[in-house]
Amino acid sequence: MNEEYVNEILDKLMKGELTEYYVKNEDFLSFRQIIVNREDFKHFRGIAKRGGDVLYRYLSEPRS
Repeated sequence: MNEEYVNEILDKLMKGELTEYYVKNEDFLSFRQIIVNREDFKHFRGIAKRGGDVLYRYLSEPRS
């Protein structure tokens, strides 16, 4: 996954154009590396799924 594509997905989550985004286990580390460097990092919630996949959602209130 390239950084431009990941940021496009994250922006769509932030704007409400997507309600959730499913990240496969093999893409998780590269996706996470980009998401943690964003200013709105605490607004994203990752929900672990079976096999190491993660489902991301955007929260209106940042998590603590």
